[in-house]
Amino acid sequence: MVPLILLVSVVLFVLADLGVRAATKSLQEKARRREREEALAVSLRLDVSREAKTLKRAEVKDPVARILCVDDEDVILDSFRKILVLDGYAVDTVQTGQEALGLVQTHHYDFVFTDLKMPAMDGVDVVKAVKHMRPDIDVIVITGFATVETAVECMKFGATDYVQKPFTEDELLAFVKKTLIRRQDRITRLLKPTVHVTHLPEADRVRRGEFSIPGGVFISPGHTWVSLSQEGAAKIGMDDFAKKLIGQVDAVEFPPIGMTVKVGQPLFVVKQKKRRVQFNSPISGRVVKTNASLAEDPEPLELTPYQKNWVCMIDAEKLDVEVPQLKIGKAAVALFEEDIDRFRSTMKGMLGDAATGTEADDLIYRGELGQLSDDQSDRVAKEFFAR
Repeated sequence: MVPLILLVSVVLFVLADLGVRAATKSLQEKARRREREEALAVSLRLDVSREAKTLKRAEVKDPVARILCVDDEDVILDSFRKILVLDGYAVDTVQTGQEALGLVQTHHYDFVFTDLKMPAMDGVDVVKAVKHMRPDIDVIVITGFATVETAVECMKFGATDYVQKPFTEDELLAFVKKTLIRRQDRITRLLKPTVHVTHLPEADRVRRGEFSIPGGVFISPGHTWVSLSQEGAAKIGMDDFAKKLIGQVDAVEFPPIGMTVKVGQPLFVVKQKKRRVQFNSPISGRVVKTNASLAEDPEPLELTPYQKNWVCMIDAEKLDVEVPQLKIGKAAVALFEEDIDRFRSTMKGMLGDAATGTEADDLIYRGELGQLSDDQSDRVAKEFFAR
């Protein structure tokens, strides 16, 4: 009887806790909506005409994204403000393309929505100008049924997509959310091939989307890193170039403790689903330790492949001969930059234009080896990592 009462008590407590959390979440959402309604009301009274004659601005706290909308129809601009502001977006609206371009030069926006048919400056010219001045901004064309073909043509000039009017509230919200997800995914995956040598304690503090090399760390041609202690012990792991090209790591296959290895011989393997990427040893010596925490959970590699996320430790034998063959500082940066260019050419040779998903040839993506077949991935891994 007592266990039954205890069980009922626990169930009631859990239900009560869930009810409190749901009520709290509901109150928080209502509070946020009131804040956004107030922001929308204020925007109608706010005088920002010094920036642009027809500008109306609706700011919200911690916006989901910042949007600029240009259209010569007030009803469209009113709809954008009312619908998107209440959903957490910061929205600026203007009635002319010239005003929109002026704002783009002085403000940051994630998206610019532009109508196609406008006096003085049409949407095609807005698309071209925005993508010329700020190629990082996603431009969406607002079009009627009669101009869909022109809207599609705008995508040749850099427009991301188009939305057809008239639209309902749900249709606009769904479209913007879908477009935002695509943008966030692209930004997350996009890696600008900039290589930093960082002297911060943790290399992952370098801006996301760029390659990093900690100061004082040696890099091998096969993209392993070596950190030396005064006693001659060397911690070894895979570098940032290798980690970002491989992407998600499911497991690491460690060398046996006590194994003697020479430069260029297999040392450890990174596993991704059924694929195995082999890394060769950058120095000669005896394996004296492996990283137990990395064996239990490889997830920390998503933050940084350096520092505490080493794979194994080697008691080095020939440092005086072998260390000069490794790269450090500017020489390591040069190695990264050379292999970035070589990898880009290799991928384009295998996949053609699909290698990047963008016209910008100098860009590579996180986990790009995942685009390849097993045979292609194995060839690339051997070329860049098993050397």
